[in-house]
Amino acid sequence: MALSMHKDSSNNKQMDSSKYVRYTPEQVEALERVYSECPKPSSLRRQQLIRECPILSNIEPKQIKVWFQNRRCREKQRKEASRLQTVNRKLSAMNKLLMEENDRLQKQVSQLVYENGYMRQQLQTGSATTTDNNSCESVVMSGQHQQQQNPTPQHPQRDANSPAGLLAIAEETLAEFLSKATGTAVDWVQMIGMKPGPDSIGIVAVSRNCSGVAARACGLVSLEPTKVAEILKDRPSWFRDCRCLDVLSVIPTGNGGTIELIYMQTYAPTTLAAARDFWTLRYTTSLEDGSLVICERSLTSSTGGPTGPPTSSFVRAEMLPSGFLIRPCEGGGSIIHIVDHVDLDVWSVPEVLRPLYESSKILAQKMTIAALRHIRQIAQETSGEIQYGGGRQPAVLRTFSQRLCRGFNDAVNGFADDGWSLMGSDGVEDVTIMINSSPGKFLGSQYNTSMFPSFGGGVLCAKASMLLQNVPPALLVRFLREHRSEWADYGVDTYSAACLKASPYAVPCARPGGFPSSQVILPLAHTVEHEEFLEVVRLEGHAFTPEDVALARDMYLLQLCSGIDENAVGACAQLVFAPIDESFADDAPLLPSGFRVIPLDPKTDGAGATRTLDLASALEVGPGSNRLAGDGDPSNYNLRSVLTIAFQFTFENHLRDNVAAMARQYVRSVVGSVQRVAMAIAPSRLSSNMEPKALPGSPEALTLARWICRSYRIHTGEELLRVDSQAGDALLKQLWHHSDAIMCCSLKTNASPVFTFANQAGLDMLETTLVALQDIMLDKILDEAGRKILCSEFSKIMQQGFAYLPAGICVSSMGRPVSYEQAIAWKVLNDNDANHCLTFMFVNWSFV
Repeated sequence: MALSMHKDSSNNKQMDSSKYVRYTPEQVEALERVYSECPKPSSLRRQQLIRECPILSNIEPKQIKVWFQNRRCREKQRKEASRLQTVNRKLSAMNKLLMEENDRLQKQVSQLVYENGYMRQQLQTGSATTTDNNSCESVVMSGQHQQQQNPTPQHPQRDANSPAGLLAIAEETLAEFLSKATGTAVDWVQMIGMKPGPDSIGIVAVSRNCSGVAARACGLVSLEPTKVAEILKDRPSWFRDCRCLDVLSVIPTGNGGTIELIYMQTYAPTTLAAARDFWTLRYTTSLEDGSLVICERSLTSSTGGPTGPPTSSFVRAEMLPSGFLIRPCEGGGSIIHIVDHVDLDVWSVPEVLRPLYESSKILAQKMTIAALRHIRQIAQETSGEIQYGGGRQPAVLRTFSQRLCRGFNDAVNGFADDGWSLMGSDGVEDVTIMINSSPGKFLGSQYNTSMFPSFGGGVLCAKASMLLQNVPPALLVRFLREHRSEWADYGVDTYSAACLKASPYAVPCARPGGFPSSQVILPLAHTVEHEEFLEVVRLEGHAFTPEDVALARDMYLLQLCSGIDENAVGACAQLVFAPIDESFADDAPLLPSGFRVIPLDPKTDGAGATRTLDLASALEVGPGSNRLAGDGDPSNYNLRSVLTIAFQFTFENHLRDNVAAMARQYVRSVVGSVQRVAMAIAPSRLSSNMEPKALPGSPEALTLARWICRSYRIHTGEELLRVDSQAGDALLKQLWHHSDAIMCCSLKTNASPVFTFANQAGLDMLETTLVALQDIMLDKILDEAGRKILCSEFSKIMQQGFAYLPAGICVSSMGRPVSYEQAIAWKVLNDNDANHCLTFMFVNWSFV
């Protein structure tokens, strides 16, 4: 009976606490005001609310708590519903896009089937009537061939300089562009790695068997068509190779569109070919379905129209019908179709460089994909999806990136109208020196009057290009970024930084090797797909003598790194940097230097696997020269790329020759360092698979793995790895892919321990490579507490064979702190039970 009464009272309490409360509009308004300030008020705050608002006095505090819980739940559901609606809209739009692409591909297949049947029929006819001399001509006259032989229709005589004539050219351009964007006028092949999806860059394709080079992309963005059109028409903001774009004439059309006559100059990617310019007609109009179209083509003697501005230092390239189709999306946003189709006059380029001008993949990366990425970046910045630290606005950070690229391009090209002139050489043509004593000509862009001496001076640029064999551009640039000490000279960095000071150094202080220094990379921003990083690099100088203290100080670089994704086909890898001072103002003067590596299409007649050449000597090789044939080894990477190096320095007039000699010597030193690095990281030296090669002075990798595991078992009584077979490379593979960082260091009593081997997790933790691992000392990665613990436990390790070290903090080679839960150290014994090395395993490590 008592139990029953207790049960009834419990049910009554539950009913009282969960009874429905109807709130008046005034009560809801009061609660919403508090919720907007504090969505999760404490018990004291809720009681205070009841005291301050008499209209809530008849509601129990528990019911107020329930209201806030329900309100937070509704808010969460609303956000989730909004997110799902957005994803659904994206998926619907992408589905529509894919269906259209599928229809286009079916048309292309039908056309190819028809042409195949036509060719088969003509071949049969030709074989049956071999005596007919004209029958052979019909074999090649398919519809596709006729289309490629006559890409532009013959026009009746017209006045192309009149508005009506220009409108006729514009309408023809529109029709040809649409046939490429949504039709089968070009044989498109999808680029590898470009998979469609709601968050992907889009569908990207490149041309095959057409005149010139062409690329096509379509994707989704969450911006309205008019905003997208405004961004895309501002080509210098997203096309890094665009030097200038001048609209020389604007003609409105009767249908509400506009015709613009445009002169555009572009930068050359290397020092060994002339830059290109374009004279084009751009037509902006609307279609009946509400889509916006911006199409463009060159005006030539065959198309008619006004003659463009004459140029002496540029090669006139041709833009074939290209443009943007921007269609509104249901629920907001836009679907964008982009086509870029150009003829870069490849025959005016040295043969070794022609692949740069014949590659549709390079065009796709530099123009087509760049446009889509830029729009997506702005869309995400506009929606607040991207948050940047340091209080910098996204537009300011974008401007820094553009100024770095533009300054580097100006240095590589050295245009005379910017004030650049060639300086005499020292008899060896490997390094080109150019000077600019007229900084006023480019003060409006990336330079600043504070960088130049008041009593006369200017800017000097030392640059060189070279051909690399079998070196992935992304891997080389990543190494140059992460291991600056392998190629840079601290003394030269000090001289470069001095241009930012009121009293720059009078004499260049380029010392062999400079001072010991380390770098710390501080991220500023990155693009949506992490293909580009903007960062500040702090160079920490360390002086060993009193006279060096004044020079060995911290310096700062603003650095832009791009193209380090090894899976991006045709991507240019680039590392550009400029000294900045500690204030780092938004209008900070920048004098960029750096590296650019552009892949050439793989050749089957490539030279030896480790050959690295000066490109100038390659240009002298004629078509009849002997080349080393490939040996047919499938492991031969067989990739060529062009590396361009440019370094800029300020100078005072009376020291110009001294600075030039220093710059020439420095660039030659950097070239030598890069050649050594390139040979070391080439896949022939460092296997492209993830298994480590044996290092100099160490046993074979399989033997070392066996020694590590055997010693761990002897000392701790436990197994380091769980493998079914101890033979073959199974042991090495498990050690290499072990989730904890395992690394070996030398065991010498008269020198600091140096790392000799690390598994993949160890390399990731140290942020290094197998090649650079031997330059890292154990005491440099441990903090002070870690060094003290290791010193106290060292005798135990040597006597007992192992020791467990507590949780702690260490630093990577890039200066980033790394935490770990525990470290285990043990002696590694060889087959004769003699001490070989010391091994550390850092358990559950992560970057702080």
